[in-house]
Amino acid sequence: MLSIGGHSVLRHQLGLALALGCARIVVLAETLTGDLVALQHIAEARGARFHVVATARALAPLVAPEDELFVLADGVLAMPEDALRLLGEGHVVLTMPIEAGLAGGFERIDINTAYAGAMCLPGRLMAGLGELPADWNPGAALLRLAMQARIVQRPLPAASLDQGRWILVRSEAEAHLAEPGWVRVHVGAGEVQSPGAWIAVMAVLRFGPALLHAGTRPSVIGLAALVTALFGIGAGWFGWPTVGFGLLGVAWLLVQTAGLLTQVELSSLLARPDRANFARLALWGIDAALVTLCAWRSNFPALAGSSIGIGWFTPIVLLLVLRLLQAALQPRRWLSWLGDRLVFALLLACVSAFLPFDAVLQASVVAALITGLVASGGDSAPSNPELTTPA
Repeated sequence: MLSIGGHSVLRHQLGLALALGCARIVVLAETLTGDLVALQHIAEARGARFHVVATARALAPLVAPEDELFVLADGVLAMPEDALRLLGEGHVVLTMPIEAGLAGGFERIDINTAYAGAMCLPGRLMAGLGELPADWNPGAALLRLAMQARIVQRPLPAASLDQGRWILVRSEAEAHLAEPGWVRVHVGAGEVQSPGAWIAVMAVLRFGPALLHAGTRPSVIGLAALVTALFGIGAGWFGWPTVGFGLLGVAWLLVQTAGLLTQVELSSLLARPDRANFARLALWGIDAALVTLCAWRSNFPALAGSSIGIGWFTPIVLLLVLRLLQAALQPRRWLSWLGDRLVFALLLACVSAFLPFDAVLQASVVAALITGLVASGGDSAPSNPELTTPA
C-alpha cells in the first residue's frame, strides 16, 4: 500500500491487471481492509471479480486449469507499456541480471539471473501448490513451479532498469526516492522543446508528487486555469489587453500542467482516456480567448466604414495557420514553439504595449505562411513513389 504518485503500488498493479484483461483479481492479504475495499469497487466497476485470500491453498480453487494466471510480486512497480508488452506474449517469467536484481531487492533465481517480480503462467500449474508446504510464500511457490515447468524466461530490456521503468518499492523511504523518477518517465521530460512546455514539466517534476499525494486531481488545476482565463478576458474587456494576454499565457501554462498530471494518470492506467479530451478542449478555449482579446485590442473597428467583424479576421487566420503548420509539416523541433501559447501570449502583450498591433498581426500571418511554404519545400516527396515516379 506504499504510495507512488498519489496512489498505492497495489492500485498501479490493479490498473495493469485490468489492462491485461484479467477477469478475476486475487490479492494475497491477511484481512480485508478499507483500502482493499476501495480497490474492490474499482475492479468490480470495470467488470472484474475481486478476492482477498490469506494462503496459497485458498488461491488454488480460484484458478481453473484453462486459465492464464498473471503474477505480480508485492511492491513491483512497472511502466505499464513495458509490462503489457512483455507479459502479453505468452507464458513467461520475467528476469533481470543478478547484479541489478539483488541491488533492487528482487529475488534470486540462479547464479546469473533474478526474478523481475512478474510472470504469466498456465492455470494448470496451480495443482502443484497442494504438494508444497503450507508455510511457503505463494509468490515463491509459484516461481518454483514455473521453473519446474520450464516456463520461458525473458530478460527485461536494459532501458527498463536504467531509466527506472521497472522497480521494487519496499519502504516509505524507497517510495519517496522512486517517485520523482517515476513522474519524470511519465511526463517525457527529455522531449520538451519549447519554453512554456519546459516550465510546465519543471512545475510537475517539482510540485507534482506533492500535489498528487495531497489528493489534488488535474481537474483542480484545470479549474484554476479557467479562473485565470476569465480574469484575462475580464482585463481585456475593461481595456487592459496587455494584462489580459499575460493572464491567458498563465492560464495556458496551468492547462499544460493539468494535462501533464492527466498524462501521468493515463499512462499509469489510473484514469480513463476521455480525460485527455478535456485538455485538448481547454487548449482550443485558450486560443478562442486569445482571438477575442486580439479583436478587442484591434483598431480596425474604430475606422470609418470598417466591418464589425474585421478585427476578428486576422487573429483567427493567424491561430489557424499556426495550428495548420503543426499538423501539416514533418515533425521539427521549432514547430513546438508554434504551439507554445505562453510565448505567443507574451509576444502579443509586448506588441500590444509597444508596437502597432494590427500591422504586426498582419505581418505575422504573412510570415507564418511564408515559413510554411519554405519548410514544406523539403517535404515534397510523393507519398506513393511507385505510382507517381515515371518509368
